[in-house]
Amino acid sequence: MSRINLKKAAAAIKKYNRFLISAHTSPEGDALGSELALYFLLKKLGKQAVIINEDPLPPEYSFLAGKDSIRLYTPALKDISFDCAVILDCTDLGRIGEVSRLINDALPVINIDHHISNKKFGAVNWVDAQASSASEMVFRLYKEMRLPFDADSALPLYVGIMTDTGSFRYSNTSVFTHKAAGELLRFGFNVPLVYRSIYENIPFTDIQLLIKTLSYIHRTSAGKIAWVELPAKLLRHKKLSFDLTDHILSFIRGIRDIQAAVLFKENLGVRNEIRVNLRSTGLVDVNKVAQAFGGGGHKTASGCTVHGKLADVRKKVIAKIQQNLK
Repeated sequence: MSRINLKKAAAAIKKYNRFLISAHTSPEGDALGSELALYFLLKKLGKQAVIINEDPLPPEYSFLAGKDSIRLYTPALKDISFDCAVILDCTDLGRIGEVSRLINDALPVINIDHHISNKKFGAVNWVDAQASSASEMVFRLYKEMRLPFDADSALPLYVGIMTDTGSFRYSNTSVFTHKAAGELLRFGFNVPLVYRSIYENIPFTDIQLLIKTLSYIHRTSAGKIAWVELPAKLLRHKKLSFDLTDHILSFIRGIRDIQAAVLFKENLGVRNEIRVNLRSTGLVDVNKVAQAFGGGGHKTASGCTVHGKLADVRKKVIAKIQQNLK
């Protein structure tokens, strides 16, 4: 079925000429990598394309070619005319935030995603839960359409694949993933520099918050679940320049005997709204946990947004994880 939908996505791209490209809010390596690589693909086909995101490019990805083609959403962008939208790395249309205001019922949507919890919201739904990343799927799209890679398109694809596989450590890393990465590496970009830019580029003040945060790790269920809470009072006077989520969760998941790691973060903009990020070592399906609260993702990495007080949300989520422990 995935192969059939790949062909449908390729056919739709050939059919239309003016494209809106977007991905989820707070874009990370895979969202940005797949967006930029698709942008270059459309340019190779002589199409018009605009990338529009709700949130700005994180500074650790400022080395990517094509970054200046990414525009931030404003209501004025409604004046731009599109005849197709391609949404990447999103389980549902709401994940693109305010950019969804640019998409009406008459605008066909191509949905390209690798999350098993995808809601199939597009006119064309190419959803492949076996793919490591949306970037790996765009790599396949280049192959399907027989378009050559170049340095500009290879680097964002590599970045997207690398970041969403945890630098090729996670269970979503396949033989094909390594073959794709190997082909992209032929363009000779500096891999150590790419890695340092993304993972070893944390401002000192953010490191201080990371240290403070890790001092509040809690465990339960005989040490099988660990979590950290980020209350608003801890974040209110601290403007983070670097997303510490993956660093915190990777540290927690590395604790001996842990099956699930959770980060609870109070939303500064909305009262009693908690962002919950979940990671698993593979023994707990955290996608099922996230779906119970209206979210989703992968078996080993998922998230959801839950309304309620921090302590209440934590109790509910931990209880749901406990029901899924091995």
